[in-house]
Amino acid sequence: MRATAQAALRGWYHRTGPAMIRPCLRSGVSLQVSSRAYSVVPPPRDSEEKEMLHRMLRVDHAGEYGANRIYAGQMAVLRRTSTGPLIQDMWDQEKKHLEKFNEILAENRVRPTVLLPLWNIAGYVLGASTALLGKEGAMACTVAVEESISEHYNSQIRALMEKDPERYTELLEIIKEFRDDEMEHHDTGLEHDAENLSGYWFLKSAIQLGCKAAIYVSQRV
Repeated sequence: MRATAQAALRGWYHRTGPAMIRPCLRSGVSLQVSSRAYSVVPPPRDSEEKEMLHRMLRVDHAGEYGANRIYAGQMAVLRRTSTGPLIQDMWDQEKKHLEKFNEILAENRVRPTVLLPLWNIAGYVLGASTALLGKEGAMACTVAVEESISEHYNSQIRALMEKDPERYTELLEIIKEFRDDEMEHHDTGLEHDAENLSGYWFLKSAIQLGCKAAIYVSQRV
């Protein structure tokens, strides 16, 4: 009986196993099984950790959502200009960030901020209105927003490193990767004449004040 079962199992593998494995190999999917029972965020140990992680993920999702709407507004104005492809490249990266946080929120049953409809409109208006000032206006907005997001990510990295860097390894890797992307966008804005905008420092300060307010409320509601 045992020999019959083993023979049947071998027969199934030879008929089906390779067909299941080959697509994974072609798509570059690793067959190594992780020793962790989660993909990015560890299961909270208590209500305090749960609250910390939920607030962190909620505001990160809101920030990436807002950034996407800003670039959408900029593209609506500058799509057919020489600056269009540059903005599109940065927007494409932001789309990947948002997609990842959508996945993380769903996996961990984290409620997004109830203010998403507001950020939808506010982000688009900010992007479009600064783009109406020309390339320099769009780049000034990019510098201001991406600097704010990068600083926020840095504060999260410090907080997670102080708590337990090994426990939050995967989450730290994602935040660091996205932080680096945001800094790249910030530097791109400076390289493309953001500081040449008349009233650059006033506009930058005003946008960053709005970003700080958005971060504060998005963590909480």
